[in-house]
Parts: sequence; C-alpha cells; structure tokens
Amino acid sequence: MRCVFVQFRCQPGKTYEVADAIYDREVVSELFSTSGEYDLIAKLYIPEDQDIGRYLSEHLFDIPGINRTLTTMTFKAF
Repeated sequence: MRCVFVQFRCQPGKTYEVADAIYDREVVSELFSTSGEYDLIAKLYIPEDQDIGRYLSEHLFDIPGINRTLTTMTFKAF
C-alpha cells in the first residue's frame, strides 16, 4: 500500500458536504479540516497495483463542491 495525502479546496460553504461525501466513500483512513489554502486533508492508502491518478479520479475527484486538489506522494515513514 502506498500512503498518499490529498488536500481539497472546496467551494465556499461546501466544506462539510464535501467532507461527508469523502467519508461516505470509505476510501480514506483519516480526514481533517485545515486552515490555510486548502480546507480538508485526507490520508489514503492506495494498493500497489493501482494507478494513483486513476484511483483518485475514480474514487474522489468527482465529488461536487471540490474546486482544487493537491496530491502529495510519500516515500518513507520515519
């Protein structure tokens, strides 16, 4: 499994709806609201045999209310 973090910028007033929709899909291990440029950050574990871009597009990026995302790949946990 590969650990990936995805940050979400939501349309104004839609953060809680987006968070509920993300949570309902049961693909994230953790989901937090954040301050700053993005509204939410999710931690996901993606199976090694899956293409990360396709997996995220098919499981998360079609949720209404998302304006922008930022995906951060991880390599080694310390």
